[in-house]
Amino acid sequence: MISFDRATTGNLEQALSREWLETNGLGGFASSTIAGANTRRYHGLLTAATKPPVGRVLLLSKLEETLIVGDQRFELATNEYEGAIHPSGYQYLMAFRLDPFPIFTYQCGDVQLEKSVSMVHGSNTTVVQYRVVKRSPQTQVRLEVRPLLAFRDYHSTTQENNALNSGVEQKLNLASIALYQGLPRLYCAHNARQMAVDGFWYRNFVYRIERERGLDYKEDLFSPFVFHFSFDSQEEATIIASTEAHDVSAAAELRQAEIARRAAIVRTAPTKDDFVRTLALAADQFLVRRGNGYTVIAGYPWFTDWGRDTMIALPGLTLFTRRSDVAKSILQTFAEHVDQGMLPNRFPDQGESAEFNTVDATLWFFEAVRAYAAYTGDYKFIKEQLYGVLAGIIAWHIKGTRYNIRMEENGLLNAGEPGVQLTWMDAKIGDWVVTPRSGKPVEIQALWFNALKTMEELAARFGEVEDEQRFRSISTLLQWSFNRDFWNEGANCLYDVVNGVPDASIRPNQILAASLHHSMLSPERARAVVDVVQRELLTPYGLRSLNRGNPQYAGKYGGDTRSRDSAYHQGTVWPWLTGPFITAYVRVHGHSEQTRAKALELLRPLQVHLSQAGLGQVSEVFDGDPPHSPGGCFAQAWSVAELLRTLCEDVYQITAIAMGNR
Repeated sequence: MISFDRATTGNLEQALSREWLETNGLGGFASSTIAGANTRRYHGLLTAATKPPVGRVLLLSKLEETLIVGDQRFELATNEYEGAIHPSGYQYLMAFRLDPFPIFTYQCGDVQLEKSVSMVHGSNTTVVQYRVVKRSPQTQVRLEVRPLLAFRDYHSTTQENNALNSGVEQKLNLASIALYQGLPRLYCAHNARQMAVDGFWYRNFVYRIERERGLDYKEDLFSPFVFHFSFDSQEEATIIASTEAHDVSAAAELRQAEIARRAAIVRTAPTKDDFVRTLALAADQFLVRRGNGYTVIAGYPWFTDWGRDTMIALPGLTLFTRRSDVAKSILQTFAEHVDQGMLPNRFPDQGESAEFNTVDATLWFFEAVRAYAAYTGDYKFIKEQLYGVLAGIIAWHIKGTRYNIRMEENGLLNAGEPGVQLTWMDAKIGDWVVTPRSGKPVEIQALWFNALKTMEELAARFGEVEDEQRFRSISTLLQWSFNRDFWNEGANCLYDVVNGVPDASIRPNQILAASLHHSMLSPERARAVVDVVQRELLTPYGLRSLNRGNPQYAGKYGGDTRSRDSAYHQGTVWPWLTGPFITAYVRVHGHSEQTRAKALELLRPLQVHLSQAGLGQVSEVFDGDPPHSPGGCFAQAWSVAELLRTLCEDVYQITAIAMGNR
């Protein structure tokens, strides 16, 4: 349980910097700050995924609450306007906790009110409940709750307009409204003793993080009605906001089902370690439905599902949370969308064409399959449904596919053409690719070798003798060429890209050559790579994307889009790279108990981080310079996945057999 007392909740800046997240397994979510003020346009109580996991629309932005104790009114909401905070309900917020979902405790006079927010798994539904946990006898306590609606695409903002349909449909304990054509109807089931329809606009909310990011940061929200509850005649006040009509009496059952579901996740975590258990809960938030199968949301609040992120994150999110069925579904789904030997970088949606601008997503697919096989032993599935696809991918990479991706005569894999970003360092500003890395990037060679060796093992298992020999022959040539062309003798590490004059920039990509299951490096060279990366790039929160001594180094990730994207891979710290680093670190130091203890020590700052930004989650990036402030998405799939994987696999040495997977 993550909790905060008055020292944090009463400090506005600290309360605004901590964000909670509820998800529904469909791609929908609810999120805000513990202060109650929305600081992003993505914050809201109900963002529905109308075409799971996409088609996201923010329907219910927030609830404005007033607690009335006797004849005294306490405004519980907190809002930011230009130059002002009004009202300042955070001043009454005595405590906040995730238990397992967000719970706010307010102290108003002699009355203590508790508010909880939870989403319903598998439904675009948010349940908000209030109960008085302490009061003086004979004190009259009432509550007014006013919904504020956005009804928009979740990337946008709403402005006051006359195009809305403000008509409210009412039934017993149920109100509904559809502000604009083409958007779903919002149903609000409630147990209020009275509801008044009196629609009007709240204007000029300020979203400070969007202002910092150089984006639209002001919004108007429409309030169609207000609920009146009385705690003299009821124990709890309940609102169920949803895209479907609910019976308000089902709230307790919905809440209890979600508590039980999350408790089961904790129980099935591979160890009782609190760090692992928190990450297992975090992992669940990224696994969502797509059609009849599953996919991975790359990050909240703005990413959807992406091929590269999915394949990197799959082992950590699924295999160490006993969700091998989900892993199998994801592998099968993506295999069906392979085209010209490539996985989509961005998953195709209805009416849209898939984007294939990636060289590494396809190669990470092999590692995801290898890990799945290692932890499940499900070679029957791989043989019948994946092996042919994987062999086809290798064939396409040998003869050449999109974006000049092809194997050269020396076995190395070339990729790239002007104006296209193909590796994970993919920032692009207009026509400017910030880190093009065209030619032969180091991690692509490492992934290519890992893919070939994985296929060699599968071919041997399946009796495909010619395939086995071919894959072995190519990988042997590749290993020789790689060690000849990529070793930087002067720096005692690997070049980042070989394309004519080798790029000697010290970047973290080389760590994959030492961390992937199949490595081309000798133990001595692997140890040297780990030492250089540790000395030049390691921070408490992950690896810098470029060393500080490089003239292109950018130590701060912030400002407008151009400022952020130009620093994205030029020094910014990425916590997902902690996984490969710890794997390589433990490997080159012999898996000793002392080494694993040191690895755990290196991970501890990220455990502390779980209560510092996205609560129970791991941020996308951090500044390269101290104090390494977090940035980007406050919840990133591969950040969580790689921490969970390396904790289980490298620190605690949890095997498939120990987990009962085989």
